[in-house]
Amino acid sequence: MQGLELCREFYRQSVFPAITERFGKRACRVAAGLAGQGSDCLGYDDDISRDHDFGPGCCLWLTDEDFVVLGSELQELYDSLPNEFMGFSRNATAQASGRVGVIPISRFYIQYTGCPDVPPNDTAWLRIPEHHLASATSGEVFCDDLGEFSRIRKALLPCYPRDVRIKKLAARVFVMGQAGQYNYVRIMKRGDGPAAMLALDEFVRAALSSVHLLNKRYMPYYKWAFRSARALPRFMKIVRELDSLYSAPEAERQDIIESICRHVRDALQEEGLSSISESFLVPQAEEIMKRIESECLKNLGVSVG
Repeated sequence: MQGLELCREFYRQSVFPAITERFGKRACRVAAGLAGQGSDCLGYDDDISRDHDFGPGCCLWLTDEDFVVLGSELQELYDSLPNEFMGFSRNATAQASGRVGVIPISRFYIQYTGCPDVPPNDTAWLRIPEHHLASATSGEVFCDDLGEFSRIRKALLPCYPRDVRIKKLAARVFVMGQAGQYNYVRIMKRGDGPAAMLALDEFVRAALSSVHLLNKRYMPYYKWAFRSARALPRFMKIVRELDSLYSAPEAERQDIIESICRHVRDALQEEGLSSISESFLVPQAEEIMKRIESECLKNLGVSVG
């Protein structure tokens, strides 16, 4: 059983009945689910990940006003529930303190986006890293009669607003051209293998992010980036070639990099974000910038994002 399913059943069989009995009609003011950090929120947990922060539990989200009135009593009730459920006990660590239990809605979103509500403008959106948004919108909402938690969540999905997504995509494509097509080759000619691996890593990270952005999705924390990319519906040729880069013989890597960049160029043209045939991605990044309508974002450097 995966963690999300376990937590859903824990809420259905233990948490919800207890809240309903204690709070009566006020129970409808409690949103519940599992979201945030952790492989279980992404559906990626396995036997290996059960050694920490795994087990029955859920988030109970309240508005700031309700947290003042109900928060302490609700947390007391949550803490009183049995720690063991369906043969599992929660294996919590200090690093995951506050991940489950009673959480103000504003605090949950501030943790990941820096904003207590929907980010108010393009600049605020641009500052939020993709993996934080992937965490904020991960998992599942089990119940939200009030709708306040889900209102913000829905506004964050499926991806950044149009111009912010394009700005970030321009920045990633720029890094792909600089790190992969330009610097990697030059560094290898100098014989600096470790520096070349750093350039290759920059290229791969930027390419994985680009594929997510082209699919209008947020790329999660780096250790799950490949797994997430493999499940995306579009541009799988890029992902397959990225998969092969690290294990490929050195003599073949530059050809693979160039092939990936051609696929990205084709994807940009398919999305209407470029009309030039250049396979070097630095000019492609500049071309993407021309599609931005926001004056604020348009005036930022191409690498910002």
